[in-house]
Amino acid sequence: MKDTEKVGSESPGVDETVKLTNLEAGKIDADSKIVTGSQQPSDLDDERTPMITASELIEYLYCPRFTYFLNCLKIPQHEELRYKVLKGRELHEKKEKTNVDYIRKRLGCIKKEVSVYLASKKLKIRGIVDEVLFLNDGTLAPFDYKLTEYDEFIFRTHRVQSTVYAMLIMENYGNPVRRGFICYAKSKNLVKELVYREEDFAATKEIINEIFAIILEGFYPKKTRWPNRCIDCCYRNICV
Repeated sequence: MKDTEKVGSESPGVDETVKLTNLEAGKIDADSKIVTGSQQPSDLDDERTPMITASELIEYLYCPRFTYFLNCLKIPQHEELRYKVLKGRELHEKKEKTNVDYIRKRLGCIKKEVSVYLASKKLKIRGIVDEVLFLNDGTLAPFDYKLTEYDEFIFRTHRVQSTVYAMLIMENYGNPVRRGFICYAKSKNLVKELVYREEDFAATKEIINEIFAIILEGFYPKKTRWPNRCIDCCYRNICV
């Protein structure tokens, strides 16, 4: 997996975190279409199991201090004040109403599940996959929506998030996952394909270990090397 970074790359999304909070509070209604993985055991996720969300992993990649402020100091994000986050939520509210079935058919999709909640005690991570695609070669694939334009390459954060979803799908469904897809809404629903390698899965597991090292040891990590990322950060007034 190519670790591509870019100054000013998009903020970490929190739509998944909002969905998870609503799911746990019993606020998800039938219209939200959240389902659980086909082979997910009933005791897979409980309060005694330390877990992070896929969104928290992306926040760590965006800046490691997100992990410290949120998980160690328990300072919540005021994400409702951030323009990009608001627009991201708007996209996810509308995406299921957009007819992109013709795109899925091109990818060899024969079935899909929408807003799929998956969790893994082994990986210590949980998340909601926008779509799980069942492909005609017997494999499965995550399909993720992004409120951004495609700009010559796929951001590292997008790659890692997709890899996490692939790992969760493999563990919960028991089917192989060899590739994933990202749909860029601001590029006329352009879909880019990712092909996973074993080193991608190994690198993602290492990132998860780094996050839990901060949480369990409580050390203050270095901040991002990209100053532009601090401009709209909800922690900028306390980050020194």
